[in-house]
Amino acid sequence: MNEKAQYVHSVFESIADEYDKMNNVISFGSHVAWRNYTMKQMNIKPGQKALDVACGTADWTIALAEAVGKDGSVVGLDFSQNMLDVGAYKVSQKGVGHIVDLVNGDAMKLPYEDNTFDFATIGFALRNVPDIQTVLNEMARVVKPGGKVVSLEVSKPPFIPYRKLFYFYFYNILPLVAKWTVNKYEQYAWLPKSLTNFPDSRELARMFQEAGLDPVQVKLFMGGVSALHIGTKP
Repeated sequence: MNEKAQYVHSVFESIADEYDKMNNVISFGSHVAWRNYTMKQMNIKPGQKALDVACGTADWTIALAEAVGKDGSVVGLDFSQNMLDVGAYKVSQKGVGHIVDLVNGDAMKLPYEDNTFDFATIGFALRNVPDIQTVLNEMARVVKPGGKVVSLEVSKPPFIPYRKLFYFYFYNILPLVAKWTVNKYEQYAWLPKSLTNFPDSRELARMFQEAGLDPVQVKLFMGGVSALHIGTKP
């Protein structure tokens, strides 16, 4: 693992237990609505196969499992075993264990054949990977022709005054909220920094195309604090 990957790994291993609570705080409770909107756009059919990359505590994995149903299958892949352990508990609570396979693996080298899945998703994790283009290329590789690569991620609002306001919240307020909520300051002070070098929604759409996906749909939420990208493999 390179230095960034190692650091990210240690952060997520240490915040696994509070991760869900903090996601609600970070997104003002909106991330569930964003994901529900995304699922509608994906138009998943029973019996399909999905891969949830960097699945964390498996919320999206579970939603995918409920959508594909008993004849479908979903893999949730993450490099943090602590996150997967939290996810495994939730998967069993929801009764979708027979549909979901949780795998400790690397988003940069997906352990699957080309053209395996109908969907490959990544939720609020693309900004934490060592190389965004490599991960998008891998996700595009493992979906079938006609399949979709889907990213839901924090983004940079296009309207500059609003962007500045959002940055102020993300850099200055959020780490303090994390300190009060889950008593973790350093780990959450790092997360906003992961947005600094992250491409905006236009640039990310270009990277989707670079991965061979076309067309690419983009939808901004709350003025662009979060963005959905859906790329179809020709």
